[in-house]
Amino acid sequence: MKQQNLLPSTFVLERSYPAPPDRVFAAFADPTKRIRWSFEGEHHKLEHCEMDFRTGGLERVDMRMGPNTPIANMLITRDARYQYIENDRCIIMASTMSLEGRIMSASLETFELLPTETGTDLIFTHHAMFFEHSDGPEMRKGGWSRMLDELSSQL
Repeated sequence: MKQQNLLPSTFVLERSYPAPPDRVFAAFADPTKRIRWSFEGEHHKLEHCEMDFRTGGLERVDMRMGPNTPIANMLITRDARYQYIENDRCIIMASTMSLEGRIMSASLETFELLPTETGTDLIFTHHAMFFEHSDGPEMRKGGWSRMLDELSSQL
């Protein structure tokens, strides 16, 4: 039996937004806003998105990678379940990412929203196991970093 290479990873990203927690939370809860900051981009094309934003709800996203990427025209699928949602405070998701139907990672993602005098601090913690043929933790960290930077455009 062939042994699969596994790579565990944890990273934390922090952002400060000049908006109160309820507006930051709304950018996650509103599918139109979420698509704009999370799933639209120059390196891929969104093909399908379903969101059931509630504890126990599912999220499914299909994206076709752009021609200037190492995996041009390949399909990336993100399947997630909202494990826990506390309005304006916390979102916890468990997800898998697949490339052309082959799972390449499994993750637990936590978003903490902390009120500040000037708005909201967001602390994002990403725990994952990356499998063979995955994008790896550095690519994932870069992707989440870009998305959290783009989140400010929806506030």
